Parts: sequence; structure tokens; C-alpha cells
Amino acid sequence: MSKPQKTSLKKDHAWRQKSIVEYAFLVKNIAARFAMRLPTSVMFDELISAGSLGLIDAVDKFDPSRHVSLKTYAKYRIKGAILDELRSMDTYSRSMRKKIQDITKAVKQIEDEKRGPATDLEVAHALDVDLETYQNMLTDIHGAAVLSLDEFIKTKKNDTFSQTRFQSGIKGEGDPADDFDRKELKQVLAETIKTLTEKEQMVVSLYYYDELTLKEIGDILSLTESRICQIHTGILVKLKARLQGYGT
Repeated sequence: MSKPQKTSLKKDHAWRQKSIVEYAFLVKNIAARFAMRLPTSVMFDELISAGSLGLIDAVDKFDPSRHVSLKTYAKYRIKGAILDELRSMDTYSRSMRKKIQDITKAVKQIEDEKRGPATDLEVAHALDVDLETYQNMLTDIHGAAVLSLDEFIKTKKNDTFSQTRFQSGIKGEGDPADDFDRKELKQVLAETIKTLTEKEQMVVSLYYYDELTLKEIGDILSLTESRICQIHTGILVKLKARLQGYGT
């Protein structure tokens, strides 16, 4: 091996180590956000371990010509790795997932019939429960709803090899057809978010763009953390219901 090649490899290795150390804080921050809405049975160290693998994967696969920035790319890889780990744990019971399915079905039915957003009271009535019981259901399924929304969403090819995860909108791999599908999915999500109430859109903005915690959002909107948790879960279920027909 020539001397310039050896020098280049040393530089690459040094950049890799420096980048992993520089963005290690993202793993802890993202894992902590997940931990806040997960059962205590899930070990924080397991989230850290999965997220660390995601960070290393991001650094190794980062391509400056294709990705916005290493920090942004690493966030998506870390989140994806943690979500994969949580799915492998099968954290949530069948009854919990059935609740999500029942609420999603009720939301979709209401919105198909009225051609407009479903209110909490309407969903509660469709489920034959009172409003307080429905809101408590949203609190109970919050973490499961987050994972459920991130399940594979079928693209227009409608096969198992062309599915795109909600969180993988900026990943670099894939052919032009997959890139087109991701852009179209982003557009569908954007249009769907516009149908949410002003308060719901505010929660989406503060949570996903400003990356505030549920408690911080509650302080801004003068609502309890529990109520913000319910609103956030309701948003995820509504999005899931409205995206069910996408790509079919």
C-alpha cells in the first residue's frame, strides 16, 4: 500500500472516531425521549445500546453528497435502531394493540362518514365509552401508538420489498422509484397534518420540530403533561387511520 493511501485511511479512521464521540450525546437524548413513554420493564441501557449501534451505522454509511448533515442523518438512524430493538422486545400486549386497532377503525369510520376530523367525543361514542375512559385509553397506549405508526407503510408497488417506514424519509439508500415514493409519502403526511386542529398542529410542531418534551409542551399550552400525552396519542392514531389507504 502506498504512503498516501495509508495517510487517507488514518484520516478516515480519525474522522470516524471523532464523529462517534461528537454525536454520542444524541443517543442519550433520543433514548431518554423514548424511555419517557415506555414501560419501566424496558431497560434504559438496552435503548442506549441499540442507539449506539445506530449512530455507528450512520457514521459508516454517511455520504455528504446524499445526506443533509451527519447530525440529521444520525438522528434518523438512532431512532430507527431503537424502534427496531423495541419491536424485537414485543413490549406491548395483544390487548394493547387491539385498542389501537379499535380506535383507528373508529376514527376512520367517523371521518369517512362526516368528511372531516373526528373529535374525541365522537370517537368515545363510537367505542361506546365515556370521554374520560377514552382519554385514559389514549394515555395507556401512548408508547404503543408511537411504535404502531412507525410500522411499514406500503408504497404504490404494494409488495413487501417496497415498504417505507415513517421515520426513514431521508435515508440515502434506494433507487429513484423509492425516492419518489418517499417524497410522495411526505406530501401525503403534510396534507394529512393540515387537517388536524390548530392545537394538534401545535403539538406536532413543538414535539417533532422543536423536539420539546410532553411536559414542556404542556407548560406552553397551559395543559397537563397527561393531557398533552392524550392529544399526541390521538394525533398518531388519526394519522394512522388516514394513511391506511395510502398506496393501495
